[in-house]
Amino acid sequence: MFDIVGALLLLALASPAMLLIAVMVRWTSPGPIFFAHRRVGRNGKRFFCLKFRTMAIDADAQLKALLERDAGARAEWQKTQKLRRDPRITSIGRFLRRTSLDELPQLFNVLIGDMSLVGPRPIVESEIARYGRRFSEYCLVRPGLTGLWQVQRRADTSYRRRVAFDVAFTRSRSVRLYFLILAKTVPCVLTGRGAW
Repeated sequence: MFDIVGALLLLALASPAMLLIAVMVRWTSPGPIFFAHRRVGRNGKRFFCLKFRTMAIDADAQLKALLERDAGARAEWQKTQKLRRDPRITSIGRFLRRTSLDELPQLFNVLIGDMSLVGPRPIVESEIARYGRRFSEYCLVRPGLTGLWQVQRRADTSYRRRVAFDVAFTRSRSVRLYFLILAKTVPCVLTGRGAW
């Protein structure tokens, strides 16, 4: 219930900013405003996680070409599934990612029940193997708009530590932890601490 009420309130507050972001995304880069990426949710259910588009429309082809020619980028991608200097990201996309504003459309995912305001990171299919036997614990709860690893260490966290944070949240979830993570998310977003 709090997810629904919270998402509605946040959407009401954020709607002017979301409209401005939508205009900026369309104005600075040709292509769609939103990006829907297939993720794994509660009970292993697949769903489309919404974000403001922060990458060029040929991002997949660019990534494949980069990983084929650059061993350093390939090693970084294999380790973290992220790139610190990602050439696919648009000029407005860099700002949106740094401030986490690209994730505001996930409030709609919360409203329809695919996500929670707080929970583990919504992972993609290829990440299941990295969770190993811990994947069953990941599937116990809805993925979150924010979560334990995002407010603890953010971008400087190794993949193994991110999995550990997700499992720790699943095992120790409580109303108190839920609100504590929400409260810690505010300064993380305002300062952009560790986001990339």
